[in-house]
Amino acid sequence: MTEPQDIVIVGATGNLARRRLLPALYDLEAQGLLPARGKIVGAARRPMSPDAFRTLAADAVKSAARRPWDEGVWASFARRLDYLPLSGEGLGGLHQRLSEKSRLFYLATPPAAFGPIVRDLAAHGLVEGTRLIIEKPFGRDLASAKALHQEMRGVLDESQIFRIDHYLGKETVQNILVFRFGNSVFERVWNRDAIDHIEITVAETVGVDGRGDFYEGIGALRDVVQNHMLQILSLLTMEPPASFHAEAIRDEKVKLLRAVRPVDPREVVRGQYVRGRIDGREVPGYRDEENVAPGSETETFVALRLWIDNWRWAGVPIYLRTGKRLPRTATEIEIAFRDVPTSYFAGTFVHQLQPNQLTLCIQPSEFIQFSFLAKKPGPEIEVKPVTMRFDYEAAFTAEPPEAYERLLLEAMEGDRTLFVRGDSVEQAWGVLQPVLDAPPPLLFYPAGTWGPPEAGALLAPKTWHLT
Repeated sequence: MTEPQDIVIVGATGNLARRRLLPALYDLEAQGLLPARGKIVGAARRPMSPDAFRTLAADAVKSAARRPWDEGVWASFARRLDYLPLSGEGLGGLHQRLSEKSRLFYLATPPAAFGPIVRDLAAHGLVEGTRLIIEKPFGRDLASAKALHQEMRGVLDESQIFRIDHYLGKETVQNILVFRFGNSVFERVWNRDAIDHIEITVAETVGVDGRGDFYEGIGALRDVVQNHMLQILSLLTMEPPASFHAEAIRDEKVKLLRAVRPVDPREVVRGQYVRGRIDGREVPGYRDEENVAPGSETETFVALRLWIDNWRWAGVPIYLRTGKRLPRTATEIEIAFRDVPTSYFAGTFVHQLQPNQLTLCIQPSEFIQFSFLAKKPGPEIEVKPVTMRFDYEAAFTAEPPEAYERLLLEAMEGDRTLFVRGDSVEQAWGVLQPVLDAPPPLLFYPAGTWGPPEAGALLAPKTWHLT
């Protein structure tokens, strides 16, 4: 249970609030994890009464909450809800609605509004005792990210800013550090001596989901690679932190990103989906989507190879791949270990040995799987790949919290471990800046395929694990 605290959602009538935030807060209420005292105030431009906002929230909870509707839980939750239409006075009207000294603001708004909202908080004396959550993207490139951070730090201390990346709230992502540093059998081989290469894939079957106007200005590199994928990479490859305290972990993530070589555009494949078939149905190409320019050059697919120039990872290629309208929805990390010599097996039926592989699946299911070789039954020496698998759902009876539930709770408690620090954001933009400055030519792939064929050439003669 956290201290008494008010929560303000700016942009409370938008998709993010309705699909994620209000359902997550209801689920926290159902678990008794919200503060005993504290309001949840929605603020947006749409004129609306508090009762109308409660109706909107009820619809959101019924359609998207993880836990079933419960009249008692809803009654308790609804008593917290209030609404402020944003008019000429801006956020000044909150003074009459907030009762607690501790406040959490969630800016569920376009990034262009972050600066004006922060200035409005300062103008109305709402900075002291405030924590502020903002959603990606944090800028469009290195220069704009620095400008955004400078503007926000002119009003808020860095310790008050919580940059959210919902991937960091997923159980398997958080388990990366425990898996690495809590199991000596893996940490001893977590380096260039044993690992051949690493793959991270974030694949989606969906298109832009009616958000063509939003996606047009961003693309896959900014939308997924700069944040989700580089944050996962930093946890996967960073050095052991001095402790599990927030700043110790975030310090090591930044040190790792400083060691990542800026990506060479020649090691990048950009793609855009055209008309194709997903799950047996025909889907339009990206340029045919609503609010997308007919000649759009926005990429919906990126595959790239990058390098970490430090002692642990020197010479180990790391492959990142993400795209929309791919054959499967999945987020997976693949650790491919080095080949072993086959000379020991001379004179047997073994002519080739498949390297060991470690798979960490983040979604749609959460599991960790290790592949190794075993002898097949029989008089001859023959081998076959077999697997050991740990499945979260099978191993633990308690259902893990949804990512936004966990992250909201962490923010309410002031724990910054799962949030992204400003210098980490800037380092990630620096890694990708050469590609933003000189993007490679756009290639095309039919919806329902794994992107342009050129993406496979990045790994040649090896192939992507997830196909």
